Amino acid sequence: MPKREADRAARLREQIEVHNRRYHVEDAPIISDAEFDALMAELQTLEAEYPSLVTPDSPTQRVGGEPLAAFPRAEHSVAMLSLDNARGEDDLAEWVARVRRGLDDPDALAFVTELKIDGLSLSLTYEDGVFVRGATRGDGRVGEDVTANLKTIAEIPLRLAGSQPQPRLTVRGEVYMTRSGFQRLNAERESSDEPLFANPRNAGAGSVRQLDPKVTARRPLHFFAYTVLGAEGIATQSEALEQLADWGFPINTEWRRHTTLDQLTAYCEGWHEKRDDLDYEIDGVVIKVDSLEQQADLGSTTKHPRWAVAFKFPAAEALSVVKKIMITVGRTGKLTPTAVLEPVQIGGTVVQMAGLHNADEVARKDVRIGDTVVVARGGDVIPQIVRVVPEKRPRGTKPFRWPTKCPTCGTKVVRLEGEVAHRCPNASCPSQLRERILHWGGRGAMDVDGLGVMLAQQLVNEGLVHDLADLYELDRETLASLDRMADVSASNLIAALKRSKTRGFRHALFGLGIRFVGGSVADVLARAFDSIDDLMGADRDSLEAIDGIGPVVAESVTSFFDRPENRRVVERLVDHGVDFTRSQEPELAGPLAGVTVVLTGSLDGFSRSEAKAAIEARGGRVTSSVSGKTSYLVAGSEPGTKLARARELGVEVLDESAFRALLGEDAG
Repeated sequence: MPKREADRAARLREQIEVHNRRYHVEDAPIISDAEFDALMAELQTLEAEYPSLVTPDSPTQRVGGEPLAAFPRAEHSVAMLSLDNARGEDDLAEWVARVRRGLDDPDALAFVTELKIDGLSLSLTYEDGVFVRGATRGDGRVGEDVTANLKTIAEIPLRLAGSQPQPRLTVRGEVYMTRSGFQRLNAERESSDEPLFANPRNAGAGSVRQLDPKVTARRPLHFFAYTVLGAEGIATQSEALEQLADWGFPINTEWRRHTTLDQLTAYCEGWHEKRDDLDYEIDGVVIKVDSLEQQADLGSTTKHPRWAVAFKFPAAEALSVVKKIMITVGRTGKLTPTAVLEPVQIGGTVVQMAGLHNADEVARKDVRIGDTVVVARGGDVIPQIVRVVPEKRPRGTKPFRWPTKCPTCGTKVVRLEGEVAHRCPNASCPSQLRERILHWGGRGAMDVDGLGVMLAQQLVNEGLVHDLADLYELDRETLASLDRMADVSASNLIAALKRSKTRGFRHALFGLGIRFVGGSVADVLARAFDSIDDLMGADRDSLEAIDGIGPVVAESVTSFFDRPENRRVVERLVDHGVDFTRSQEPELAGPLAGVTVVLTGSLDGFSRSEAKAAIEARGGRVTSSVSGKTSYLVAGSEPGTKLARARELGVEVLDESAFRALLGEDAG
């Protein structure tokens, strides 16, 4: 391997990690996204050309590896104990008194307070400064090895900054999801008709425990480090936090040092009042004795350390009365129940509705009209009913009867095997059509300004729109004649519809509302196919061969395009000028410029990602399906149906030796 390339790769890794830290940890980037992408692209190209340059701590290894069948067990060298709770000022005063009694010199006592992040506890192991293992808490003694997933979280350093004289360190912290990230994730899942996460903690924990690291990589996860084990020269928790920051870890900067009970109480009460100001969930404050020597003197019980306690906030809950249970019909026909409540204030917000998810949830909680219920407001999309208060139930109330017919169109509802949702199967149901129109005009799709709920309902009620393509046949005069519309509003909407035609393949595909095809999946598909015609012609095998596309999505996409009415709508949209083609990006210069390659089967000398990177580094393009535009099919062992398709179309097929020759490498 040439020394010049090795030195350049090392320098690139160092630069990228510095900029990663500036962006993700310090929130103070010093280069543009384009400049950062250029550094990463150069490193990827070098590593593709010289695979021996790839190191475990390379930034290119954050993208996620192959899915795991199961997580290996990971034993903790020091048990991850849970914290005892203090549920008020009296409990806190009692804990401080116990700590003082357990120390020879209580006058030298100081405390550190840290916000208690409502996330998933992790233990990270570093050897000679390199991240080698990450594990969940598990039962405190043994957790799950989730190293591959944690490498995808940009805020976790793959190599510690500065000097680390210790050969082995253990860093503990919390992985979490912000409220805003959680809302975006749930909005995307809702648009894809996927089950919603209940709260940010569940979403974060579930994301870390994905068997496929690529799924974890797509989730908006963050990390705070809060302690280090095995580090020399650190005498206090305060110093530990400062050292963690120097090593490149994000720490929660709201931590403080205190010496009196009054200071501790004021800090806890202050954050109880301010907790809703944060973009992440906290459920209390962690209080630790600052001195590590005093921590050792105090020791631990079999369950809890004596030197730390969690001051828990009261739950953000309130009582209300269910006025009615409303059933709404979404764009995929799914029936969703929502409890309409007597208005109640929770955490400074007036709550009037609470989610009930599905028929099973209504039955399990036995929610009835007139019931008094406990309502919780956390990071949920809308508040949730926690439980019914049976002793307050009025006499004569009856269990809620789930409708057997669609509340909008009267069609008999169905429940498919294996699903919890009931659905209206009528594709012409006005509620579904209204929701599809709103989805098409949303910002994540075609961004049609002015296409709101009331107008969408009018368009359906007046019989002006029967499918999405009808939107592009509306004229100014017709729109201006509708209630609450005028010439200016009508002209603006026509202009917005015209602009939407150029939003591009990704947005148009997302706008179709195919089940399970959210924004990120639409992006993957729009990159994999040249046009909507190519996508409509793809079979399940071709779709499943695409990174990021699984059998559920493949089945949903093929089923959608198997329906003649859906194909007709797409064809009409194309006739109206809606752009369903991949944007033509400038081709990279190189020996394979203008060459399109499809990969199938397993290669001995390349992983799929390495082969793709090698082609792209030479200016070529990799697509997922074979077509008349394909230049070569590279076929490894156990090729799939693409091989037969290539032979059928007369596409040249290369074995691994010929592929290496195409790349300009020695076949041996």
